[in-house]
Amino acid sequence: MGSRIRALMRDDGPLILDGGLATELEAQGADLQGDPLWSARLLHTHPQTIRDAHFRFLLSGADVVTTATYQASIAGFTTHLDVSSECARELLISGVHLAKEAVERFVSDCRPTGQRRPLVAGSIGPYGAFLHNGSEYTGAYAEQMSIEELKAWHRPQLHCLTAAGADLIAFETIPSLKEAEALVELLREFPSSEAWLSFSCKDGRCVSDGSRFTDAVQMAKKCSQLVAIGVNCCSPALVEPLLDSAVSLLCPDMSWVVYPNSGEEWHTERGWLPSARASASILELSCKWREQGAALIGGCCRVGPTQITELQQHFKGSRTSSASAV
Repeated sequence: MGSRIRALMRDDGPLILDGGLATELEAQGADLQGDPLWSARLLHTHPQTIRDAHFRFLLSGADVVTTATYQASIAGFTTHLDVSSECARELLISGVHLAKEAVERFVSDCRPTGQRRPLVAGSIGPYGAFLHNGSEYTGAYAEQMSIEELKAWHRPQLHCLTAAGADLIAFETIPSLKEAEALVELLREFPSSEAWLSFSCKDGRCVSDGSRFTDAVQMAKKCSQLVAIGVNCCSPALVEPLLDSAVSLLCPDMSWVVYPNSGEEWHTERGWLPSARASASILELSCKWREQGAALIGGCCRVGPTQITELQQHFKGSRTSSASAV
């Protein structure tokens, strides 16, 4: 699978990722604000809503859809849903199954001629997402944890997503170098699995915990199971300087993965607020990212199917389905 994914990135790149799943779920009426499980709660309460959201991104032209498991964990489900550990594992596995069911429906009913079969990326977010205290934006918790403790936390999630048949794993919005090291080490315990690793970043040079992006890339590029390294859920304006700072470090078989948010700024108590950075759109900047070596390009929070369609049409022409709405 790893060679197949790299071949797709090389021959049909850039692969277009989906946008913000929670953004699309909220657009369809889901109330996720303040929920410690965020969109993962809908795996338990409204699985069809998640399946339909995946399907809308596929209709928009996404080559990769990412599971609703970013904030999902065994401990999170057992704590906030009062379910057994076995049920929690089944919910994690269902995240992959729902995405695959959306892909099957798309392939059967709507796939345009010439489009390759879309992939499913199993999402794993940072430990701080479980804490639900804002630390996922700083990575401060990692200072109090060992590499082995972080590996032990992430291991059940990775096991469930790989067992469910995810095409690859998305380690995403990782705020600290230490947690990234733990994930890279953990991935080696699953030698048949491939992944991308994307960081949340505080500026054009550093990931959220203050570590240099160059140091993060230097560490991660040593793992042959990683097909791409990059950034997500930062302002689009930060992407170019971040990639520029580390482009010389990329190996020949390594690419960038880039999926920033809309550029608006998130405040824990006030939600998304306008920002001057929002004026720099993903579509406008994406050509430069491609020139810098990005082979996976999409969007994160506040990026919906319309923007994914624009990316798809920009890079690959008019290939989106004309199927009726879900």
